[in-house]
Amino acid sequence: MIHAYKLGGYNIVLDIYSGAIHSVDEVAFDAICMLEHEGVEEVSELLKKKHRDLADSDITELFEDIEGLKKKGKLFYPDNYAPNHKGRRHSVKALCMNVSHACNMRCSYCFAGRGEYGGDEGLMSLETGKRAVDFLIENSDGRKNLDIDFFGGEPLLNWDVVKGIVSYARERENPGKKFRFTLTTNGVLIDDEVISYANREMHNIVLSLDGRGEVNDRHRRLMDDTGSYDTVLPKLKQTVEARRGKGYYIRGTYTGQNPDFANDILHIADLGFKEISLEPVVTKPGEPLGFTKDDLPELFRQYEILAIEMLRRKKLDRGFNFYHYNLDLTGGPCVHKRIAGCGVGTEYLAVTPGGKLYPCHQFVGNESFIMGDVWRGIINKKLQDEFGSLNIYTRSECVDCWARLYCSGGCAANAFNDTGKISGVYETGCQLFKKRLECAIMMKVADDFKT
Repeated sequence: MIHAYKLGGYNIVLDIYSGAIHSVDEVAFDAICMLEHEGVEEVSELLKKKHRDLADSDITELFEDIEGLKKKGKLFYPDNYAPNHKGRRHSVKALCMNVSHACNMRCSYCFAGRGEYGGDEGLMSLETGKRAVDFLIENSDGRKNLDIDFFGGEPLLNWDVVKGIVSYARERENPGKKFRFTLTTNGVLIDDEVISYANREMHNIVLSLDGRGEVNDRHRRLMDDTGSYDTVLPKLKQTVEARRGKGYYIRGTYTGQNPDFANDILHIADLGFKEISLEPVVTKPGEPLGFTKDDLPELFRQYEILAIEMLRRKKLDRGFNFYHYNLDLTGGPCVHKRIAGCGVGTEYLAVTPGGKLYPCHQFVGNESFIMGDVWRGIINKKLQDEFGSLNIYTRSECVDCWARLYCSGGCAANAFNDTGKISGVYETGCQLFKKRLECAIMMKVADDFKT
């Protein structure tokens, strides 16, 4: 029911099911940890042996404080969520629209196989894009806010169709249906017109950069096999400046060839970018750019280095946001999403240039995961039901995991690539997620105790 750990000079106790976080002294830390498995009398004796200067009155007061937290539902709170979980809604709220299965870069780690997803190059027609908008409206039930992410390959290779889809969606808007758009781009084709249009129409723009020039250029290569850093960086800076630092983030990938990835995140921050995400590469087992269990201690250390440095920079008014450390302890995802995750295959779908529907962009190209198309709708109801049943209570590996209400069982695509099952768990990703969460919680604690 609790997760207790030490990080950044703090003794931290997370009450798993209430979400309450406590920063406590050594004695309280030991007492809470012991009380999870022992009775009050046994814990009292153990505390006296470990902390010999403790008075009986101190122990009594400590137990009273702990009991008060229990009565307030902030410590040793039970799991009351399982009986109330009713499964995923089969109503679509977001589409990842692959408007281009072609790319003007050749990134070595690309899960999309140079943008072609294991097939031929192709661009979405405006007719197919319009039909995808209609499909989203028709299958969204009572949802008002609908999201479309223009993805690829490289979507700017099909820019006129992107604009045509946006225009059509705006025509179909009404008080009950509103659209938000995101553009994910490698930045090569960004120009003044793209920036101006994106500022008007794109709620968010995701820009690709891996960090230091030599790290970025090792894998993010242009068509002539030269590095992309010097080409895209000025364009990314121009885009973010024009958006006044809002509605964007820099999204990169780190691999087994730059395990000191904290330096790449800090490099991106030093360039002036404030919204940053750097994700671990996901590969099939045994591929050279990926990670093994032996790499985890160093990756954990990098996340801790990053968290401490971010706190230091924040005190100097040089702070920035790292996607995986953005933790909302007062609002955050609803219980439904905490249990069932992102809605892959049910609330979120990917559309190929030819109009085929997949559970998400990471399944595109694997024909066993075709769910239907934008003209006929969802045909493979069995597969949709299988995705709809995914949650933390159906994954055996999640049963005793302290982080499960934060990761929601993890990514189904990563699990499939690693285990061959969408209901599996990608163990390396699971371990990294837990370390990131520990760091994010520690940073919240540090903010609460800053002087």
